[in-house]
Amino acid sequence: MINPLRVPAVPENQRVVSEITETMAVTLRRSGRMRTLAAVPCLDEEVAIGSVVLQARQYVDEVLVIDDGCTDNTAKVARDAGATVISHRAQMGKGQGIKSALRYAVDHDYDCLILMDGDGQHDPGEIPLLVEQVHAGTADLVIGFRTFGQMPFYRRIGRAVLDIVSSNGTSITDSQCGFRALNRRTMESMLGALRMNDFSTESEMLRIARERNLRIGEAPINCRYGDFDTSTKNPLSHGIEVLGSLFWLTIERKPLLHIGLPGLAVMFVGIFFFLRFLRGFSETGLVPIGLGMLASLCLIPGAVALMLGLVLALVVRMRR
Repeated sequence: MINPLRVPAVPENQRVVSEITETMAVTLRRSGRMRTLAAVPCLDEEVAIGSVVLQARQYVDEVLVIDDGCTDNTAKVARDAGATVISHRAQMGKGQGIKSALRYAVDHDYDCLILMDGDGQHDPGEIPLLVEQVHAGTADLVIGFRTFGQMPFYRRIGRAVLDIVSSNGTSITDSQCGFRALNRRTMESMLGALRMNDFSTESEMLRIARERNLRIGEAPINCRYGDFDTSTKNPLSHGIEVLGSLFWLTIERKPLLHIGLPGLAVMFVGIFFFLRFLRGFSETGLVPIGLGMLASLCLIPGAVALMLGLVLALVVRMRR
């Protein structure tokens, strides 16, 4: 299971990250065996996106910036820095941006896709650390992990909660990190299966990877906080949004277990109160209003939940 307090990186990792990335990048570029795309979903990131694109171009074949309804000059700055830009006509969410990146990567026959943020928190110089495992064939999905010491206190709390909720039986250290590498198999798997359009996409990807038996790897990264005030999502609302999306995803995948079964249990409680209602009426001739209300409050919602669970389970089976 996941352990949010685990610190996989030893102090030497900080030194290794800075020393080997350039050598690895040259090796990967010269191998000619793997075409790599870096995709950066953006919402109003004109302050940092130019630097991100220029640095990322040193390690990949192409940089793709997804303009998710930006109201500033993000798209222009990205193009001037040498990126390909896909523009959504309106803000559609980070998840939709990742779907656009997946579609572009598959349609253009890329072997590896790097996903990273456009606010400057992720260091493009560490791209080779993630690509290495994909290139070696030891992982299908590689996720960067941040040590707790790199993160502000309020982010540590949110990450710990989301890591536990998102673990889904995996041993991933940092479930919410958006800096990750996908091979071709993972791209194709995610493209047809991702449903959410919000910030819960990272967690949904882990769920899909486990269901598809994809190999998940990790690589230590250095995440920068505080350089730019470019965050487009309040950490509290971000956490609530992710938790809410995961809740509905869980229900949607197994509606009979998470809706129908609880509904059946509530119905049994309602039947118990209804029997006591009948017994009280037969013994006293008076209508026990309290027991009748309790029975109704359990029987009616319980029956609705059971029927809803059955219908949704049938819909899920038909989709499959």
